[in-house]
Amino acid sequence: MKTSEIIVGLDIGTTKIAVIVGRKNEFGKIEILGYGKSPSIGVKRGVVSNIENTVQSIRDAIQEASQKSGVDIRYVNVGIAGQHIKSLQHRGSIIRKDGDMEISQEDIDSLCNGMYNLNMNPGEEIIEVIPQDYTIDGEHGIRYPKGMIGSSLEANFHIIVGQTAAAKNIYKCVKKSGVDVVDLILEPIASAEAVLSDDEKEAGVVLVDIGGGTSDIAIFHEGIIRHTAVVPLGGEIITEDVREGCSIIKKHAEELKVKFGSALASENREEEIVAIPGLRGRPPKEISVKNLANIIQARMEEIIEYVYYEIKNSGYEKKLIGGIVLTGGGAQLKHIAQLMEFKTGIDTRIGYPNEHLAKDVPIEMASPMYATGIGLVIEGIDRYEKEREKMKAREPEPEPEPEMASVSDKQSKKVKTKKVKDPDKQSKKFIESFSEKIQKWFEDENE
Repeated sequence: MKTSEIIVGLDIGTTKIAVIVGRKNEFGKIEILGYGKSPSIGVKRGVVSNIENTVQSIRDAIQEASQKSGVDIRYVNVGIAGQHIKSLQHRGSIIRKDGDMEISQEDIDSLCNGMYNLNMNPGEEIIEVIPQDYTIDGEHGIRYPKGMIGSSLEANFHIIVGQTAAAKNIYKCVKKSGVDVVDLILEPIASAEAVLSDDEKEAGVVLVDIGGGTSDIAIFHEGIIRHTAVVPLGGEIITEDVREGCSIIKKHAEELKVKFGSALASENREEEIVAIPGLRGRPPKEISVKNLANIIQARMEEIIEYVYYEIKNSGYEKKLIGGIVLTGGGAQLKHIAQLMEFKTGIDTRIGYPNEHLAKDVPIEMASPMYATGIGLVIEGIDRYEKEREKMKAREPEPEPEPEMASVSDKQSKKVKTKKVKDPDKQSKKFIESFSEKIQKWFEDENE
């Protein structure tokens, strides 16, 4: 196995914007060539609220990642999330002209692409269509229909829907930052690629990515994504609660939460006290660690209630052998897994992306807060390789080489050289084919 193309993931979050440059090595692990991070100023709960500030933050992160990796970044895979995202289930079908012919990739693509033509509410757009299982001539539960024979091809789809304006604002910010969007990827799907194993997805598992502004949920069963949702609460609202509850400034509230915060008040003693520097010569402010934990636990329980509601609403509550996997920056909060287990009765672990990373990557990258960014690289590589295979399959068979017996060695070399394709041009062609799809999606955008 050779190393893959270099892929860049751009995670536009509420608290940070992260750019990760990576590729798959010969062992199938992800090498991080460089990364950049900048504070996210113009994003609220996953939605762009200030174009100029967001563009500047993206530029800063891209510049840092480019300097560290030595890569001229021109194309990025962008994560999309936010409170405007919702999902729905739909069933589609096509009738094939010749049922005795094998089902081709074109047939499958035709069925999937037809889902993008569904009528949505005003201001909504289909962002992603994910096939779950197929039915051929009444035969249900087929995972891979390619190569099979049948007249009727049907499928159940998981469809991700978002607000057109919110998606276009993200696209506009990225374009103004000087790079092109290769693909928009739903962030919980990306995070799942980084922290979940295939066995967990098969057994049944819930991914909960606790970000700054929102908490993203993705439920898998039998290797298929079954349910996605976005909870409009995250780590930032916990910081706000601490700020108000302790009467301190936001910077100190965030430091308190990160260094001394806990999701279980019962795990802290009454006599533990933390001193916060006073403002403008005022005396330091003393805060009880147990009181801090009480504030955090109250808000975390609310978030968990939202998560548990989505789990029950999905219908897969009793089928989650793999339990719950927590990731994202909010998953670093102490005792959060214990609180999740206590409130839901479902086994819980913290998800780290280090399983998919090569050994020599920066230690910081193994943190749950970078799961989405690393997942965007992994998913980007996977989509790139699948698209490459599709394009290869569509290429006509090469013509047989002419007889070389009567041709001189010099001429022979010339003829053979013509048949060798430039790999860089091929790679650019594949990436541009992706980018054209996204541009077409936003073709009515006024630059």
